Amino acid sequence: MKIHWFQHVPFEGLGAIEGWLLARGHTLICTRFYAGESAPATVDGFDWLVVMGGPMNIYQYRDHPWLRAEKRVIRDAVAAGKRVLGVCLGAQLIADALGGKVHQNAEREIGWFPITAVPEGRGSPFEFPAERTVFHWHGDTFSLPPGAVWLARSEACEHQAFAVGARVLGLQFHLEMTPDDVVRIARECADELVASRYVQPAGEIIAVAPAQAAGTAALLDRVMGVLARG
Repeated sequence: MKIHWFQHVPFEGLGAIEGWLLARGHTLICTRFYAGESAPATVDGFDWLVVMGGPMNIYQYRDHPWLRAEKRVIRDAVAAGKRVLGVCLGAQLIADALGGKVHQNAEREIGWFPITAVPEGRGSPFEFPAERTVFHWHGDTFSLPPGAVWLARSEACEHQAFAVGARVLGLQFHLEMTPDDVVRIARECADELVASRYVQPAGEIIAVAPAQAAGTAALLDRVMGVLARG
């Protein structure tokens, strides 16, 4: 398949998603909004859209005018039956594009914290394991868009994952980040590491990254497989 992915900042790439896709023979095309590149005019040129994370808010149109075009592409991709995966900011953009609301979460959640499956997600092709520790870096959250199935929550944030059918998946957390990616975001966004209940110190985040990232690999493989099958 042809995979088009959106990158918002240079330090948040595809991570382990890239290797998964390339190992299966898919073709990757990227729009780097931070470098001034424009969103595609139509969704005809790809089969699968992947929308990655970033530190901006989805409503910062004055600072990031490309957000409007990005949301248009997301809406059009879903309407056309494309596969659409959103991670962190990407999940928020999908929620907004489909009629949900994005707002500040009561807690900033940064570090390795468990998510738990919710009963609403039972029977979904993306049904999550009862509990899994994953990587978080967010201060905002979203309401579920119309027609979405709620999949997972955490102690700090109720809406951690949602799906629309078997081809649209929004993940507030990160399954894709390698230990090197974790080091990079901890360095680039160090100003956000203000001690609180759900914000871990950089040293702790980085120290456990190799073991924790290995633990999330199976879950990433499973959700990517569901999307690929569609």
